[in-house]
Amino acid sequence: MTVEKVAAVAVENSAFSFDKPFSYLLGDEECSPGCRVLVPFGRGNKCRQGVVLAVSSYNGEEKLKRISQVIDEAPVLNDEMLKLVEWLKERTFCTYFEAAKAVLPSGMCHRTVTTYTAVPNVSLDDCSADEKQIYNFLLSQKGYVEGERLLKKLGFTPEISLLEKMVKKGLLIRNFDSVRKTGDLTVKTVRLTEGGREILETTEKLTKKQLEVLDVLNDIGTVSVKELCYFTGFTASVVQALEKKGLVEIFDNEIYRDPYENKTVAPQREEIILNDEQQKAFENMLGQYFSGGGGASLLYGVTGSGKTMVYLRLIDEMLDRGKNVIVMVPEIALTPQTLNLFMNRYGREVAVFHSALSAGQRLDEWKRVRNENVRIVVGTRSAVFAPLENLGLIIIDEEQEHTYKSEQTPRYGAKDVARFRCAYHKALLVFSSATPSIETFAKAQAGQYTINRLTKRYSSSVLPEVRIVDMLTEALSQSSNFSEELRSRLQYNLENGRQSILLINRRGYNTFAECRACGHVLTCPSCSISMTYHHANGRLMCHYCGYSEPFTEICPECGSHDVRYSGTGTQKIEDELATLFPEARILRMDADSTMGRYSHENKLKDFADGKYDILLGTQMVAKGLDFENVTLVGVINADQQLNNDDFRSQERTFDLLTQVVGRAGRGRYEGTAVIQTCNPENDVIQIAARQDYDAFFKDELKTRKMLIYPPYCDICLIGFIGENEPKVRVASQKFTDKLKEKLGGEYNDLKIIALGPMTARVSKISNKFRYRLILKCKNTKRFRALMNELLKYTGSDRAYNDVSVYIDINPENIL
Repeated sequence: MTVEKVAAVAVENSAFSFDKPFSYLLGDEECSPGCRVLVPFGRGNKCRQGVVLAVSSYNGEEKLKRISQVIDEAPVLNDEMLKLVEWLKERTFCTYFEAAKAVLPSGMCHRTVTTYTAVPNVSLDDCSADEKQIYNFLLSQKGYVEGERLLKKLGFTPEISLLEKMVKKGLLIRNFDSVRKTGDLTVKTVRLTEGGREILETTEKLTKKQLEVLDVLNDIGTVSVKELCYFTGFTASVVQALEKKGLVEIFDNEIYRDPYENKTVAPQREEIILNDEQQKAFENMLGQYFSGGGGASLLYGVTGSGKTMVYLRLIDEMLDRGKNVIVMVPEIALTPQTLNLFMNRYGREVAVFHSALSAGQRLDEWKRVRNENVRIVVGTRSAVFAPLENLGLIIIDEEQEHTYKSEQTPRYGAKDVARFRCAYHKALLVFSSATPSIETFAKAQAGQYTINRLTKRYSSSVLPEVRIVDMLTEALSQSSNFSEELRSRLQYNLENGRQSILLINRRGYNTFAECRACGHVLTCPSCSISMTYHHANGRLMCHYCGYSEPFTEICPECGSHDVRYSGTGTQKIEDELATLFPEARILRMDADSTMGRYSHENKLKDFADGKYDILLGTQMVAKGLDFENVTLVGVINADQQLNNDDFRSQERTFDLLTQVVGRAGRGRYEGTAVIQTCNPENDVIQIAARQDYDAFFKDELKTRKMLIYPPYCDICLIGFIGENEPKVRVASQKFTDKLKEKLGGEYNDLKIIALGPMTARVSKISNKFRYRLILKCKNTKRFRALMNELLKYTGSDRAYNDVSVYIDINPENIL
C-alpha cells in the first residue's frame, strides 16, 4: 500500500499574521523539498505559487487540499538554502515565501494565470450575446486561453466574473497554469540520427549538399542550425529535408545568456608577490581557515595598501583545494573593474550577480552556478545568495557600505547572510576596508573577528597630500564652487596630461527652488520633499517617486516671477567646469548618467583609457576605483551630510572623505586631495585628511557609548505607512502602547529604550504617510519573539486596516 505524502508549503501572498508552512497532499508527481508548486489557497481556492519546505507521511487525520501542479522537476533550493529561508523568516520578519523569493533570481519568478476552454455540445439558448461571443471564440481555439487576454481580445472591459458565471453554467472549464516571466533562451540545434550515420556507409542517393551536411555533422557532432549553415554555405532547407528523411534530428537546445559574451578572455594566473605585511595577513587568514572552524577576519588597510592582492592569493589557495568563492562589492560601479581583474585571472569560471543585468542574464548566471560550471561569483548584495556548493571563502569588500543592507522585504543584511553561509560551510569570511564600520571594528577589537592590518601602500606609493580649503573665506572674494586652490591644481593636471576625480554627492543641477516673494518651496505633490532641477531635460524631478514637471519661473503659490533655483548638483558643477576649462574632457557619473545596462563599465573603461581628463560624480566615484594616472581628487562640498541627524552621519562623512582622497596618487606620480568645506576645523574633516581611522574610531566610540548607539545596542525600526495620515498616526501610537504593555508584563526582562513614534524625516512618499518608532535594544531571540508577536497582533486589529507595518533590524537609515 502506497503511503500518501504531505508537503509543507510556503505560499505566496500569505499575510504575515497567519503565515506558516501550509500542508497539502502530494499527487502522483515526484516532489522534493525545494521544488516550487501551484496550490489552491483560501476559501476561494485561488491558485497560488508556493515552495515546498518539507515532505512527510500523511496520517489521514486532517482533511487536506491537494497540490495542483509541481513546477520543478528538481529542487531549486537545496538543504542549505531551505535552512537560510527559515533563518531569514525568523530574523527579518518576512513570510516564508518572501524569504524564498529573495534567495532565487528574479528571472525564476512565475505568475499564475487562469485559463478557460469551452465545453463542446452545450445549449446556448439561455445565454446573453456576450456569453455566446465568448463561447464561440473559445470553441474555435485549441486548448485553454488566458482569461484576461481573452476578454481584451474580444473588446470587453476585463471582467473575470462574467467568465466565472459561465463556468458555473457549465459552458466553460477553468484551469490554472503557471507562466515563468523569463523564458529559457534556446537555439535550433541539429545532430545525426542512427539512420543518418548508417546512410553515410551506403550508396543511397542523396544530393551533394545533403551528403556534405551529413559529413560535417559526422565530424563535429551537435551544432546549431545557424552555425551549420554558416560552415557549409547552405540554407536551412537542406537541413529540413534531411530531417524529413529521418537522417538528422532538429531540437531546441538551451543556451546561457552571457552578460560578457563579447569579452575576449585569455586567463593567466600570474604569480603574486606580497610584501611582508601582506604575507603575514595572508598566512594568518589561511591558518585561521585551516584551524577548522572558518570564522571571520577583518582585513584593515589604508587606501592603496594592496588588499586585493591578498584576496587573490587566498582565492588561489581555495581553488587549488577544490573550494569555491564569493566576492562581494558594494556598488555596481565597482563590479566591472573587479570582474575584469577576476576574469583575466580565472576566465569563465567567474559568474557575475548584480541588478544591472537583465532578468534573463541573472537567471542564466544563477543556472551556471547551480550546474557547477562556476568557481567564483563576483557581485553586489544579491551575490550572497549564489547557490555555490563547497564554499570555502566569502570576501566582503568595502564592508562598511550601506548598500549591503536591503531596504526592501526581506530586510536582510548581506553581512549577516554571509556569516550564516560561512558557518554552514565552515568557510572563512573576510571583511575588508580602509574605513571599517564602527560595529565591525568593535567586534574585531573584542576578539569576535581576527584583525589583520596593512599600514602602508603597496608598491611604495605614498598617501596623497591633503589640502583643506575654507570656502567661507573663498566666498568673500568669488562666488564659484571652485576654490583658487582646486582651480589651479585642475589646470596643472590638464596641462601635464594627468587625470582628476571630483566628488559632489548630489545629482541634478539645482537641489531646490524657492519663491523669493512668498518663500514657497516647490515640492513634489506626492512626497514631502523639494524637487531637484535637472538642466539636461529642463524639468523639476522628485528623486523619491520619479514625478517630474517642466521648469518654471512662476511661483504656483503666489504667481510671482521671482523663483530662485539654489543648491548645487553634479550637472551644475559639470557646466561650471566646462566654463572654467573649455578644453577639458569631462565625464559625469551619477544615477542619471548611468541608467544604461553597461554604462558603468563603458564610462570607467573610457576614463581608464585616457579619453577623459576629469571624472565628476557622486559617491560612486569615491570608492574602490584604481586609476594610475589620477593625481588629484577634489571634494566640492565636504559638509553635505556632516550635520545630518542620523547617528551615522559623522561616520559616513569620514568614510566618504577618506575613501575618495585615497583615489589619488596610486601610480608613479604622487597625489593631492583638495577638500572644500565651510567647517575647516571640524574634527571629522581634520582626521579624514590625516587618514587616521584609529583616532576617528576612538572618538566616535565614546560618542556612541554616551548616547547608547551601536555597537552598544541594536537598533530596531518599526515603520508605519498608509494613505490616511490620522490612521497612520493612531496605528503607530497603538503599537507603542501595546509594546509598553508587553514590556510591563511578560517581557519585563527586556531592556528597551523607545524613541517615538514620530513622523519620518520625509513624512510622505508617493502619497503615503510615514511614521516610525525607534527601539534601542539587544537583537536576541526573545526580543524577536516580542516583535513577532506584536507584528502578528497588527494583522488582527482593525486599527491597522490600510496601514502597513514593517520591522527593520539595524537599518542603515533611521530617518
